[in-house]
Amino acid sequence: MHKRETSKIILIAIAIMAFVVIIAWMTSTREPDILDVPESEQAEKPVPDFKAIEDSTEKKLAFFAYLKPEVEKQNNYLLSLRHYLQTLQRQLNAGNHLTEDDNERLIWLAQEYRVDEDIPAEQQIAALLNKVDILPLEMVLMQAANESAWGTSRFAQDGYNFYGLWCYQKGCGFVPSRRNSGATHEVAKFSNLSLATYTYMRNINRHEAYSELRHIRASLRRAQLPVTGLALAEGLMNYSERGAAYVNELQSMIRFNQELMTE
Repeated sequence: MHKRETSKIILIAIAIMAFVVIIAWMTSTREPDILDVPESEQAEKPVPDFKAIEDSTEKKLAFFAYLKPEVEKQNNYLLSLRHYLQTLQRQLNAGNHLTEDDNERLIWLAQEYRVDEDIPAEQQIAALLNKVDILPLEMVLMQAANESAWGTSRFAQDGYNFYGLWCYQKGCGFVPSRRNSGATHEVAKFSNLSLATYTYMRNINRHEAYSELRHIRASLRRAQLPVTGLALAEGLMNYSERGAAYVNELQSMIRFNQELMTE
């Protein structure tokens, strides 16, 4: 091979390496976007062995200590999205146009929360404000405790699924041992706690089955009343085949464990 050809190959290789380094730098220094789903520090850490904690009060406290930071982080994310949407709403009400970046974010949110993208932006934002909102900490914790047997289920231990979430593609999760003949659903498996909690909250906030919960929450917002777990639990009738009995059990759990959850 001639020296000129060798030099040319070396220069090309250097150029490629430089390009890769620049792209990596740009990616690592990218400003966080309002839409970036947060991950807590413990998101990918192994789930604690709650079954090994014999004292029931200690087990509950450990359970709350593990889940509370994640739930609070996801709720803060939802609040930041909500405030962003309210800012867009004020801009449009003032007769201003949305920027290209804002339009792209609005499209993503509409897709994520199943809002019609073809309706005017003002209507999209109004629909999103009904869906993008917090879920009370006490309700989330008690649902997680109920669905995961206080974090001891294999779905929670091995797949961060504290919320009884299902998936419908073969191999997407765990095959339930008591699945009915002919059923194809699996219990979803997640790579970390943040993704599991985000998915659970998104499910409650966008699925038609929980429209009543969102209606209750919106009514409380309009009346400037606290958004509580006891109130919103009324909208979880469709979360379980047990219906009203499930809702009553959640509300009883919230009342019984309220003091421990605030420690």
